Amino acid sequence: MNEKDHKVLRVLAKQYRNSASAATEIINLQSIMNLPKGTEHFLTDIHGEYEQFNHVLKNGSGSVRKKIDEEFGNTISSRDKKSLATLIYYPEEKLEIVTRQEDNLEDWYTISLHRLVQMIKRVSSKYTRSKVRKALPKDFAYVIEELITEKEEIHDKEAYYNEIIHTIIRIGRAPQFIIALSQLIQCLVIDHLHIVGDIYDRGPGPHIIMDTLCAYHSVDVQWGNHDILWMGAASGHQACIANVIRIAARYGNLDTLEEGYGINLLPLATFAMEAYGNADCGKFAISQHPDYNTKDLTLDMKMHKAMTVMQFKLEGQLIMRHPEFHMEDRLLLDRIDFEKGTVSIREGDAVSREYVMQDMDFPTVDPLNPYALTEEEEKVMERLQHAFTKCEKLQRHVRFLYAKGGLYKIYNGNLLYHGCVPMNADGSFMGVEVFGKRYYGKALYDILEYYARRGYYAKEAKERMAGQDMMWYIWNGPGSPVFGKEKMTTFERYFIGEKEAHKEKKNSYYQLLEKEETVDQILKEFGLDTGDAHIVNGHVPVEQIHGESPVKCGGRLLIIDGGFAKAYQEKTGIAGYTLVCNSRGMRLAAHEPFESAQAAIVNESDLFSHSVDVEVFPYRKLVADTDVGQEIRERIYYLEELLEAYRNGMIMEEV
Repeated sequence: MNEKDHKVLRVLAKQYRNSASAATEIINLQSIMNLPKGTEHFLTDIHGEYEQFNHVLKNGSGSVRKKIDEEFGNTISSRDKKSLATLIYYPEEKLEIVTRQEDNLEDWYTISLHRLVQMIKRVSSKYTRSKVRKALPKDFAYVIEELITEKEEIHDKEAYYNEIIHTIIRIGRAPQFIIALSQLIQCLVIDHLHIVGDIYDRGPGPHIIMDTLCAYHSVDVQWGNHDILWMGAASGHQACIANVIRIAARYGNLDTLEEGYGINLLPLATFAMEAYGNADCGKFAISQHPDYNTKDLTLDMKMHKAMTVMQFKLEGQLIMRHPEFHMEDRLLLDRIDFEKGTVSIREGDAVSREYVMQDMDFPTVDPLNPYALTEEEEKVMERLQHAFTKCEKLQRHVRFLYAKGGLYKIYNGNLLYHGCVPMNADGSFMGVEVFGKRYYGKALYDILEYYARRGYYAKEAKERMAGQDMMWYIWNGPGSPVFGKEKMTTFERYFIGEKEAHKEKKNSYYQLLEKEETVDQILKEFGLDTGDAHIVNGHVPVEQIHGESPVKCGGRLLIIDGGFAKAYQEKTGIAGYTLVCNSRGMRLAAHEPFESAQAAIVNESDLFSHSVDVEVFPYRKLVADTDVGQEIRERIYYLEELLEAYRNGMIMEEV
């Protein structure tokens, strides 16, 4: 035995102090290895749509309803199944309705509690008693354990369990118990949650989604470009802050910043009224959602334009500071001809093309020095920078993204990432220059993630700034894996009428992903088995309405962004794809547009529409087949070594 292994055994010996305790743990771990693997749930591109996100999370993309069907079959009606599912999803809201409408509340409590207990037994069957016990709500742990544990010594089991339930109802604890059981079912149906990027922007509730994720029992996050943007803003990077505020203004979500995060936008509002009070802001329309207060429209349009202009200035400074980004084609303010009212746009290697500007009212732009902030703009940005960096809630959410996230994840033999692995047209990995050195494939992901972490955590100012600039590049740079396009045509969309100027050419990855050799090449690059592994991919909406499928390369690559964001649903024809992987296979779920949580509760409607099996495993996968199984296998090895060390006297056990 080498010295390292001996040290490991001595550490283990402090926890398992004799051969009996070590043997017991080996038996326990070996039993876990033979349980079915837990259910994984994959969601992506949520884009602030918190009501739809919460519903999909609660129903497990149809997993809860599937368990109800398995448990009750034809013994209860379809209507009762819908009612039970709604109770599990929204117990507090459903109880409020039932309390007002139900004539015989005690009978309803009795039936509902019995059904919920049956469901707990069903969804907990694949876990050890120890794991279930840890998931039990503290206030009801003992009672729930009594109800779901078979007691051989009791002859009249039905009477025993009925008496427990009747006592719960008699002492007035039925509502709280129903809530606890429903939340426990949600927890046990899904063992682990994957968020494959883009929690932020467009929708009104990313802060609500982040609160939910922070409290979720088991989750990881693969950063999307919109998440990186907010992470950069939280670090204090002014170009990222400008983008965040511009997008919030564009989609009528400034309340997310002001009320959701408590960020004071008054300095921006005051500046916008003064500097843009008489300016033409017609091209800075607000995408209004049902909760948008139209009385704010005029001011929001002025704030929208003011921040957009500051964004272009800050980005121009950044691009000139980093010629290695190769983003000179995004320097456009200096290419405006203020006399002719035109702008000259570079189009690849071709000569520049001149376009008529639809808006030439720029009261804060100096044509001789267009990228310089005015003194007032500098003050606004400094105050916003302070507000973002000192916002405790935003900082907590971003620290969670760093703790639970990364640019990619390898989990149970599958590769998860948000955008793409940048590739050339010939199928080779595209080289991207990062501070003087070129990186390809996995190495590119790794170096970009390194700088994203330095941008938030580095103590030295120069290193921190380099990391923050790189976070902005990850947001919209031509070599960014999570952006995956040649350029972001924000300027063109605001100021140029011709649609061809708005086009954003996708990376060659998206033309190659149906080829087996492409998928094999990517999986090998990340060290995965090309025979069994899958790639789970987000970022690009799947246009089902035009016949596009999220299943690529015979099911080996899955693009599951179908359009949670309402802004995409007209284009996609659906309201999002999600993926479920359990012990028996992988199932892709397509979702209908979500009306509201209130409608789902009152009408007992469910978002889940239909699913298709992507893969049925040839045998039921066990914990032994997972990453957790590998960790347990290693632990068993060392425990068996410890047991042998106790037996041959190399380590003395406590009696």
